[in-house]
Amino acid sequence: MALRRKVLVVGSGGREHALALGLLEAESVGEVIVTPGNAGTRAAPARLAPKILRSASGSPGDIAQSEAVDLVVIGPEAPLCAGLTDELTDRGIHVFGPTRAAARLEGSKAFMKDFAVRHGIRTARHEVVTELALAEAAVRRFAEPPVVKADGLCGGKGVVVADTHTAALAAARGMLSGESFGAAGKAVVLEERVRGAELSLHALIDGERWVVLPAAQDHKRLLDGDRGPNTGGMGTYAPAPLAAPELLARAEREVFERAVHGMITEGHPFRGVLFAGLMVTPEGELVLLEFNVRFGDPETQVMLATLEGDLGEALDGAARGALAPGALRPSGEHALCVVLAAGGYPEEPRTGAPISGLEAAGTLEGVSVLHAGTALVEERVVTAGGRVLGVRARARTLELARERAYAAVERIHFEGMQYRRDIAARVFEEGAS
Repeated sequence: MALRRKVLVVGSGGREHALALGLLEAESVGEVIVTPGNAGTRAAPARLAPKILRSASGSPGDIAQSEAVDLVVIGPEAPLCAGLTDELTDRGIHVFGPTRAAARLEGSKAFMKDFAVRHGIRTARHEVVTELALAEAAVRRFAEPPVVKADGLCGGKGVVVADTHTAALAAARGMLSGESFGAAGKAVVLEERVRGAELSLHALIDGERWVVLPAAQDHKRLLDGDRGPNTGGMGTYAPAPLAAPELLARAEREVFERAVHGMITEGHPFRGVLFAGLMVTPEGELVLLEFNVRFGDPETQVMLATLEGDLGEALDGAARGALAPGALRPSGEHALCVVLAAGGYPEEPRTGAPISGLEAAGTLEGVSVLHAGTALVEERVVTAGGRVLGVRARARTLELARERAYAAVERIHFEGMQYRRDIAARVFEEGAS
């Protein structure tokens, strides 16, 4: 297949850098533009030639039209929930990503919970509270302290897993008052706490058909041993041994099939990628925690590294309503990603610190350094966000991928650098292979 497709990726994080590199590996793609991008997309390595990776500034619609791109891939949730797909479609631009109406599955946690109940997708018992005066009584109706979730988008930080009813009530009041998350907390979802192991599952969907991608497991807490504050994700690995074939088949039937048919029934067919955050209980039951309407970050970094097939063809097919069943397939390889975060993250990340060792890390076998919160200042890469880099390694085994990733991490340095040293350690502690 001749190189032909030009793709615009919208976003600036590690997910978008991973998508850009994954698309450039596709035979059908010759050029990827990222807006606004980061230092990794602005200083693309020469080894990509003759393929092209670059960044551009401006509105996605204007860039897509001036560059005559064949496909726009929207990375973050905020533009999807704000209706960027609808806007671009109205301008005659081909888009991978759900409409604003379909994006409510992530844009409103209350909508998502009610949708799950309507369509028989198992989820934890919940209540929605919109008034401060009603919060205490609602919290006390849960035998155990409930999980407290702001209804709207909070950049992955609008969830409080409280240890006491008093702490849950304080979190709910902070959200409802607007103090914690502004307008995103005007409604609060109180949810029964479900115990077990979390699993991240994605499916490409073209409105009617779907392809489930390899399962990943994330590490949300900042510190080793799942301690410290919640973050956007400190590391991932895939495929997750927890996701046995029988469990994946159940998730496909009980979650994705019902979600796809439910969106059709409600008049908003879903096209894009649907990310189901699931809890696998000790009894082996599947409980839906959340839907996201975009690729996860940092799950994307490892998922794409464990697939074979043409990513450009797959995303284009899903966007056009013509997704091929075997568009993407598990490669049999394993991948692990370690997130390097800035000093002060997640509360007050410090920026502007020069980063060294990027080239040395990237030369190791199977390793890719994916940029997130980075910028170029006088041709030098510096920290520019909370999660700065994702160091990803792929290999024939998870153990080897882990060794490669941490060997690469040791070559990178910036002031205040934080990272977890136990990504995927649970797999080896449990004796899984």
